[in-house]
Amino acid sequence: MVRRSLIFDVSIDTVFRTALVFSVFMFFAGHNAPGGGFIGGLVAGAALVLRYLAGAPRGSERVGARFANVVLGAGLMIAIATGFGGWVWGIEFLESAPIRVDLPVIGTIKTSTSLLFDAGVYLVVVGLVMEALGSLGREAEQ
Repeated sequence: MVRRSLIFDVSIDTVFRTALVFSVFMFFAGHNAPGGGFIGGLVAGAALVLRYLAGAPRGSERVGARFANVVLGAGLMIAIATGFGGWVWGIEFLESAPIRVDLPVIGTIKTSTSLLFDAGVYLVVVGLVMEALGSLGREAEQ
């Protein structure tokens, strides 16, 4: 077994976590600025690719390959349900509707159904990257 540098491992871990936080920021900033579910998913996917190329910890490849289809399918179902949800509330397909939730401690949270659609897109992109990395791993094992 080849022993890797501690500095390399800590650097990759720091960049990975920072990229994931930036991915979440891009996801939420997408309604008022450039970003959204697709760009946030691409940044998260790039973080996963970096972790994969740096030599991910043992077992993480199998977990990613096992749950990639679940993440991809859940994202697709959320995006489709958001589209059809408009018909349920009497508006057009994929039309954005405001959502207002009153929480006891936090207060009032205002958002729209487009945030749910972006969450679905985010999960689809991340699931697709996970599946691609899983297939690369399967090719290397054969």
